[in-house]
Amino acid sequence: MTDAARAEFEATYLIETPYPPAQAAEVLAGEQSSGTFVRVAGETDDLRARSRAQVVAIRELEPVAEPSLPNAFLDRRKIAGPYRRAQITVRFPIDNIGANLPTLVATVAGNIYDLGEMTGVKLMSLRLPPDYVRAFDLPRQGVAGTRALTGRAAGPILGTIIKPNVGLTPEQTAATVATLCEAGVDFIKDDEVMANPPNAPLAQRVAQVMKVIEAHAQRTGRKVMYAFNISDETDAMRRHAEMVEAAGGTCVMASLNWCGYSAIQSLRRATPLALHGHRNGLAAMTRHPMLGIDFNAYQVLWRLAGVDQLHVNGLGGKFYETDESVVASARACLQPLAGGDAVMPVFSSGQWAGTVPATFAAVGSDDLIFLSGGGILGHPDGPAAGVQSIRDAWEAARSGVPLPRHAQTHPALAAALDFYG
Repeated sequence: MTDAARAEFEATYLIETPYPPAQAAEVLAGEQSSGTFVRVAGETDDLRARSRAQVVAIRELEPVAEPSLPNAFLDRRKIAGPYRRAQITVRFPIDNIGANLPTLVATVAGNIYDLGEMTGVKLMSLRLPPDYVRAFDLPRQGVAGTRALTGRAAGPILGTIIKPNVGLTPEQTAATVATLCEAGVDFIKDDEVMANPPNAPLAQRVAQVMKVIEAHAQRTGRKVMYAFNISDETDAMRRHAEMVEAAGGTCVMASLNWCGYSAIQSLRRATPLALHGHRNGLAAMTRHPMLGIDFNAYQVLWRLAGVDQLHVNGLGGKFYETDESVVASARACLQPLAGGDAVMPVFSSGQWAGTVPATFAAVGSDDLIFLSGGGILGHPDGPAAGVQSIRDAWEAARSGVPLPRHAQTHPALAAALDFYG
């Protein structure tokens, strides 16, 4: 079989190494495919043509004097810098993997981090052919389904998080939900650390919350989407999703990194509900510039698993991430994946009316979930005014009107600007 006949996908990496980048790149390609940099017994020309990954592009960057990460392999060999950085693209045969998501991740982001030749390596992006993408589960609701389920055909989907994070009883949670429904939110979610505790069992919480949401829907004709956190082992998550669906719910949430690809795939196959993907823990993979997985590649993998909504942090928020990084993440979510739907980006972390103009200007789309905790619940005139202040701010941003000017005729926005600064 010729190389041209292979069905392939591409992965792009940022690497750092004291070796020539081409040599280090070949080590990575060999380790993640046929298994070795040098020929060994059994690695025939035919097998190599069929199975070995190929380095197809190298773009060298500025070197650095000090290594980004410790490396005993290099220390034992007394190999020092300068440490050369490069962006490399590796092409992998699809037949090495098939439609197997855990093995795909093991291939593109497995032993690469252990390679002795590297003092830094980060998976930056994935480019998959449409036929390969369609072999996976993919979002079932995505942007269009989330809009249909919330009844919000246009504009951002505004939401909030139940606070306090933990400690509320099911009845107290339902009372908070009633207040938020009346305030006019489209979306409410559990916190990532609130799942199925003894003081507020999920079954009781679902029953109490959905009673309130259904009553509100009967009065208004619109059902608020509630993302129940069902993070757990796989069988429990499937049972809990069935329970939420039977109660009339439309969404469940999972902590993606700790539940894992296989569990989320199984959940996707078991439920039609929207899957709200919480990315907590992702910073362990992204925060170091020379280690881990960039969000651009990360979101592709979770779209293959079938996630419909995915957190991207927020502009000017409380976390470490730059606004430029947040915007790039949101745009990546909305970029069509060949053969699959977009995933709805979820903005959160310190969001309020004042962060709306920058968000709209950067993303240029209403296709997002905008979560605001204190910006809604902490508004001096109450939650309804908090929701209205964000809708007012979005109207101003779409019209290109500065917030202070718009606030002159919109009291909820004016109060928010005065209170939050």
